[in-house]
Amino acid sequence: MRSSRQYDPDLTPPWKRSTPAPEVPAEVDLVVEEVTTGFCGAVIRCEKTAQGPTVTLEDRFGKHRVFPMEPRGFLLEGRVVTLVRPSSSSAARGPQRTASGSLAVPGARARVARAGRIYVEGRHDAELVERVWGDDLRIEGVVVEYLEGIDDLPAIVDSFAPGPDARLGVLVDHLVPGSKESRIAAAVTGTDVLVVGHPYVDVWEAVKPSSLGIPAWPRIPHGQDWKTGVCRSLGWPENTGAAWQRILSSVRTYKDLEPALLGRVEELIDFVTVGG
Repeated sequence: MRSSRQYDPDLTPPWKRSTPAPEVPAEVDLVVEEVTTGFCGAVIRCEKTAQGPTVTLEDRFGKHRVFPMEPRGFLLEGRVVTLVRPSSSSAARGPQRTASGSLAVPGARARVARAGRIYVEGRHDAELVERVWGDDLRIEGVVVEYLEGIDDLPAIVDSFAPGPDARLGVLVDHLVPGSKESRIAAAVTGTDVLVVGHPYVDVWEAVKPSSLGIPAWPRIPHGQDWKTGVCRSLGWPENTGAAWQRILSSVRTYKDLEPALLGRVEELIDFVTVGG
């Protein structure tokens, strides 16, 4: 007579029998990734439904998705977590993220600067990068340098002597295929040098019109100074310095910027920090 099999009374699949994940309050603006779909976005609200609590996420393109707040259902900074509804006391502490949407590290000191660098063409471009990604860059130890013009780039690359432990990333203005600027970028790009460009005539356009309270960025006729034309069209004083401060002050987080710029900057940060 064969002995009877001994069955485990727990029919839960082995892959689900892991230890409980840390519980994290789903506070507004917390950026997480849903584990089954890979959808990544910021929390915009939590709701109680008949089927259980849900969380609504908004990605960088403004798309919304609603997910059940199941145990071990989300990734936060690459770690599995369980989202829970925030208490009134935790909500009162406010956002715990940087302007770029990354998880903030309270009391963290800036890392010693690594050899890798990011050069940004244009003073306004550099100020915008600092405003949104400054905290992240200090934690990562990445120094941002001001590039006055792309004509200076070949000499900078030669002097910098990039290598696997000292990568160089460069963000340039409006990069059009076939232009002199694109030829310079192609000539210096290599394994340890990455040059990317945003699609805007000027980095002002990378700020969402809705964040400024305007319907759209005006179209400026060819041959007219773009920034001055923008000021005239919007009825602003023709002082481009003051106009830029007005624009910059409207930027609080990454949500105030267009995805095309967000992607390029984050691509550069990933490039120069590869390998830790």
